[in-house]
Amino acid sequence: MDLDVFVASHQEEWRRLETLSRRRRPSGAEADELIALYQRATGHLAQVQTAAPDPVLEGRLTTLVARGRSAVTGARTSSWRDAGRYFTVGFPAALYRARWWWIPVGVLSLLLSALIAWWISSHPEVRASLGAPEQLREMTRPGGGFEAYYSEHPATSFAFQVWTNNAWVAAQCLVFGVLLGLPVLWVLFGNVMNLGIGLGLMSSAGRLDLFLGLLLPHGLLELTAVFVAAGVGLRLGWTVVDPGRRTRAAALAEEGRAAIGMAIGLAAVLMVTGAIEAFVTPSGLPTWARISIGVTVEVLFLLYALVLGRRAAATGEFGDVEAADRTDLQPVAA
Repeated sequence: MDLDVFVASHQEEWRRLETLSRRRRPSGAEADELIALYQRATGHLAQVQTAAPDPVLEGRLTTLVARGRSAVTGARTSSWRDAGRYFTVGFPAALYRARWWWIPVGVLSLLLSALIAWWISSHPEVRASLGAPEQLREMTRPGGGFEAYYSEHPATSFAFQVWTNNAWVAAQCLVFGVLLGLPVLWVLFGNVMNLGIGLGLMSSAGRLDLFLGLLLPHGLLELTAVFVAAGVGLRLGWTVVDPGRRTRAAALAEEGRAAIGMAIGLAAVLMVTGAIEAFVTPSGLPTWARISIGVTVEVLFLLYALVLGRRAAATGEFGDVEAADRTDLQPVAA
């Protein structure tokens, strides 16, 4: 393809498309012309990308096509309605679609934590390698480190601190997924180790019941959110390896957008767990009442993800942005 001849042949069409794209209220004939020129420009962009890639021309045509598309479809603005739709349709559908990743991740992680806890509680030499006897006693004694952790800071600031820490862990799992998911496994293993060590040390001190009474109110939902983030991150990493019937670029774009959207939903979930950890876990409520609150929010989340999510997914929703907001993709051969 001779780019100079190509540009000269279509220059007037592109100028006309640019002019029509800026008109707020085109006439009927102008609207028809706008659609036709937009379709042609999309084809021109595909031709350049395929036959004679040129960064400058591609950039110009990409901008022109984006403006034309906005003029044809109408500019959209975000609203509370979009947020409501995300939390009632998009987020639960994304959770449901990823269930075969985050549910196994959760089950295997809990089993590994239980194994680590048994190993630590059953082997004094392992406990001795974790710290000096005085340090371990200070952590596990009544009013010690594990117990005081939940009440030594003001509730409001503690809730914010817990939320930011957990949101950062979830964000790492989602973002690092694109690196074949390998960093996700490291982040996940760190959380599994921390849980297993806590369980093992408190069990060896005969205070496992107290530890579970402090952990379960917020920990059920908190751990589930981390498992979801890890599962989605691993799925994104697998998409790099096996994009399926989509092109790798298209697959990564779709799964990446869904993962970023998932980060918003998980931030909201972790805000709930942070509030529970700050205000319910250290409260004077009976242990059964605190655990009941934790079990209730966990069951509600699972119903939200697996029941509401299934209904949303059945309509074709999968957690990506709406079709009108997606970038046009160049057709590829089957």
